[in-house]
Amino acid sequence: MELALELETAQPESHGLSSGDVLRFMERIEELELQVNRLMLLQEGRVTARFNRQPYRDGAPTLLFSLSKSFTSIAAGIAWDEGYIRLTDPVISYFPDKLTGNVPPYLSQMTIHHLLSMNTGHHDNIYGRVMNSGPDWATTFLSLKPEHPPGSHYVYNTHATYMVAAVLERATGMSLVEYLKPRLFEPLGVDLVDWETCPMGVAAGGMGLSIPIDGVAKFGQMLLNEGMYGGRRIVSAEYVRLATSEQSDNRRNETRADFSEGYGYQFFRCRQGCYMGNGGFGQLCFVAPKHGIVIAAASSMSHMKKQLPQLLDLIYEHIVDRVYRSQPISSEAYPLLLQRIARMQGEAAPSVPSVPSALPDHWAGRYTVREPDPNGIAEIRVCRMEERSELRLHYADCSRRELPFDLTKMIRTKDIFRKDLSMHRQEAAISARLTDDLQLELTVVYIETPYRVTLTLTFADGHVELVEEINVSFDKKTARVTAMKQEQQAGRSKA
Repeated sequence: MELALELETAQPESHGLSSGDVLRFMERIEELELQVNRLMLLQEGRVTARFNRQPYRDGAPTLLFSLSKSFTSIAAGIAWDEGYIRLTDPVISYFPDKLTGNVPPYLSQMTIHHLLSMNTGHHDNIYGRVMNSGPDWATTFLSLKPEHPPGSHYVYNTHATYMVAAVLERATGMSLVEYLKPRLFEPLGVDLVDWETCPMGVAAGGMGLSIPIDGVAKFGQMLLNEGMYGGRRIVSAEYVRLATSEQSDNRRNETRADFSEGYGYQFFRCRQGCYMGNGGFGQLCFVAPKHGIVIAAASSMSHMKKQLPQLLDLIYEHIVDRVYRSQPISSEAYPLLLQRIARMQGEAAPSVPSVPSALPDHWAGRYTVREPDPNGIAEIRVCRMEERSELRLHYADCSRRELPFDLTKMIRTKDIFRKDLSMHRQEAAISARLTDDLQLELTVVYIETPYRVTLTLTFADGHVELVEEINVSFDKKTARVTAMKQEQQAGRSKA
């Protein structure tokens, strides 16, 4: 098997773009506080700019959320090329065991094409109804009667993509990851692949895929090359053209540019012949075929409906619209671009803390929550050790988390936290500090996700209050719990 070519690097000027324009692009990302954590800019297959903010790092997987849909689309294209499926196949033909009673006419007319184009005939987004109905997503999907003829009413539908994954697993006899590894991921040189599954064990399809950001960039380059990568045909050019052409009209009630130019097979068509896949909180694979540009990004956008269009506007203003401009291009700004990227990656010398760097002795100990929530914290332990300290959280369901921390440096560890669908043990980076008013504050960054959790502990009179806040969430919540130190509790009991 021919090995996949790794991405080479080059200066923007060698591909018709000024480093000054890329520099201004980076500056505007900072000015607008868009919280882009990782970014790669490819021009004609070469990396001309990239950064990973601390503590994110090269090679680490990143959760794609709904950008997973674009990968499921290409999986369908490969299966179509190989004869496993036809785009005109009725969906119900793959699930005779999931049907109950008479099949509604609109359901019998629904094909794989309709699943891929988000045009199943459902009037509204059915996400909540499927997720809250039980473990068998396919049975629930097929029980929801479409209100419109398939092909006549576009509406965003994550579980339509899930049904594509379910069709592929039944058609090929393999899990989606098993099917794609030799056909897509290995040719792209992507070794770290994880795809969350539904409760029945089927790849989630519309969400839940994790791969490194350079894998997203290579995926975009493969699309730009009309299905080729590293001299190997991954998927047919015909399918790429179908997937990135308008298959559904998504203009109804949509005012955002790049979200109302037509929808393909799990790709949004954008301005100037560009297209993209995107996912929750600002995950992005953007392709500009006329300009030879691919941009892969992973973000923590708290207001994605506003901020992702802002990022796209910057891409057009400073990248797409500036390639091969008529005026002479100078590389004088290239060192300044490198300096800006270094600052964004946090490569400057660490600042000296202005507050104490040692944990007060009397804070250490075991703190008990009197009436813990059934899913909440039952006990908090603050432990001082020789080389570092540790926050241990014991939960009412007998699970626990151990968060090591050091007031002088960041610690990388593993912790259990949610990804897209469920809890997973994953890489975390923990920074700790004592605030000016002597609270203990831990910041936990989950490297695979956009999530940054802040744990603030306030100690007073033998009690501790723990406040847990998360930067982004589909159901953002602030958790607050108060616990009493055990010896304090014991003293009160004797009294």
